[in-house]
Amino acid sequence: MSLRLYNTLTRRIEPFVPIEPGHVRMYVCGMTIYDLCHMGHARMMMAFDVVYRWLLASGYRVTYVRNITDIEDKIIRRAVERGITIRQLTDEMIAAMREDIGAIGIATPTHEPRATEYVPQMLSLIGTLEDKGLAYRADNGDVNYAVRKFPGYGKLSGKSIDELRAGERVAVADGKDDPLDFVLWKAAKADEPADAKYPGPYGEGRPGWHIECSAMSCAVLGERFDIHGGGMDLQFPHHENEIAQSEGALGKPFVNYWLHNGFLNVDNEKMSKSLGNFFTIRDVLQKFDGETLRFFMLRTHYRSPFNFSDVNLEDARSALRRLYTALDGVDVPAQGPAIDWAQPQAAAFRTAMDDDFNTPAALAVLFELANELNRTRSPQTAALLRQLAGTLGVLQQVPRAYLQAGSTLDEATIQQSIDARAAAKQAKNFAEADRIRRELAEQGIELKDSPQGTTWFRA
Repeated sequence: MSLRLYNTLTRRIEPFVPIEPGHVRMYVCGMTIYDLCHMGHARMMMAFDVVYRWLLASGYRVTYVRNITDIEDKIIRRAVERGITIRQLTDEMIAAMREDIGAIGIATPTHEPRATEYVPQMLSLIGTLEDKGLAYRADNGDVNYAVRKFPGYGKLSGKSIDELRAGERVAVADGKDDPLDFVLWKAAKADEPADAKYPGPYGEGRPGWHIECSAMSCAVLGERFDIHGGGMDLQFPHHENEIAQSEGALGKPFVNYWLHNGFLNVDNEKMSKSLGNFFTIRDVLQKFDGETLRFFMLRTHYRSPFNFSDVNLEDARSALRRLYTALDGVDVPAQGPAIDWAQPQAAAFRTAMDDDFNTPAALAVLFELANELNRTRSPQTAALLRQLAGTLGVLQQVPRAYLQAGSTLDEATIQQSIDARAAAKQAKNFAEADRIRRELAEQGIELKDSPQGTTWFRA
């Protein structure tokens, strides 16, 4: 295989070689479930959905793990605010997440472990770290990781401990020996609800965020695996701390390839509630269909900053409709032959995707095929266009159904207008025919005349 990817750990593009030939084990840090997923979450899940799909298309067997953090300070606060249990809140938010990301075609991972199901494994890992002198019990009941005792700390972020300390602005607090030390086990507080407290050898409490991912990934994928992914904001400290915990406990390399997607901006500014440019996936789906949102995200390379705006979304919708319009009216077999990767456009598509999942270059190949399809109306070209797009999770709907979806007029009313227009043209009353076309256009309906008759699309 010729797949190459950018490894954050080594800061270079590297050939991808899985530990076990033919089998890829991948872990991605998922959602902390206390509210609806926002567009930053969509950006991250979309990036690794593309990775997952392309690995499958490349012939690999993939064990894909995307965790759910279902115990954390924000979750506890939100459950208390709403007067419900933590489990009620997290079950509700998980269902909402699955509905929202399902609308944009995010594939279900092989495993979706919940942190609360792996507390024994977390405690075991903390115990190993304590035995090795890498963890210590603080006066306040917490158990902390001693960062300075792990020689490789900073290798993912590319900063030394002294550089990290120079940027540290908080005083030593909460029983930590060093500001860089982080919590492995949080001692329970008296005012916290009972369902936020777990029994353990360190007293009642709950795991810290970082130890959750180390324990879950190792429990499901083994002590060393191929790919670990997440947003660029997780590179430090979360992923740096995962390395420190896992390699500190196990005494060997943890992950071979670290992948991080770029930040999401809104109109070239960082998305934030305080700026008033914060959007949930559900907000966006009220104005744009899920496939448009998916296609929009594919137009930016996963490692590049992603700029979200209505203008860019409208442009993506128009571009996606051009592809569906090219496919409309061409008979494509439901189950055609496998992709012939030696075919020139297929080879170009593969070259793009094998170059660190370069989706913008891959989409350019799809438009090249669409242009050819507009000229030739070839079923073979249409089949290849759909197959290649399918590896990215787009262009799998019936073209006419997609192009007509979302109209405010019912189909019978539109057809009556088309028939009236045809009668007007037959009677050479072209002014009336033009009036009917304009009237439909004002209601978002575009007509397309051909020798076979008139068809309509949502504009």
